[in-house]
Amino acid sequence: MNTREKILQVTRALLVSGGIGAVSFDAIARGLGLSKQAVLYWFPSKQELLAEMFVGWLTAEADAAVAALAGAGTGAEAIKAFVPAIAGFHFGSLDRFRMMYLVPQTLRGGAQDTPDDAVLARIHAATSRLYGALAERLEGDPLAARQEAVAVHSAVLGLLLMVGLAEAAGDPLKHASDDLVAALVARLTGQSVPEPG
Repeated sequence: MNTREKILQVTRALLVSGGIGAVSFDAIARGLGLSKQAVLYWFPSKQELLAEMFVGWLTAEADAAVAALAGAGTGAEAIKAFVPAIAGFHFGSLDRFRMMYLVPQTLRGGAQDTPDDAVLARIHAATSRLYGALAERLEGDPLAARQEAVAVHSAVLGLLLMVGLAEAAGDPLKHASDDLVAALVARLTGQSVPEPG
């Protein structure tokens, strides 16, 4: 593993253990046994470091979606494949989900915190793959299919938000996550909601 990857690995561990406040170049350097300047060589700013992590996670999410959709032919089959794949990807690490979709909304800053064009291009490439893979299999006008793909993804993220909130509060949901995913798939595909398992 090269130094850049080691920096990202230590940063992920700091995020999981202590949240965004735990991430500092000093803490990363200590975790690697390097100087702060060695870390800054690879990532000159915290924004660049966090953007690299976010883009990597977003790319992995898109990879999960594309892989799940490989065998889907119809729109309903695509939704039945996409929803559990995205839910499963994020259930695998609710901390990563929080860092991807919640933390960026809570950070305050000025124009200097706006991702640069190169980062935005990588973000757009990942989201285009994710939404495009689903939209290709949905029926109708391409623009409407793309909007539907965004809405389906947003519905999965909403379900994950509720599960994550319940977990963070230590208040378990009445329904199992798998049952909630199955209910969402059923609703999105016009099927009957299955009996809880």
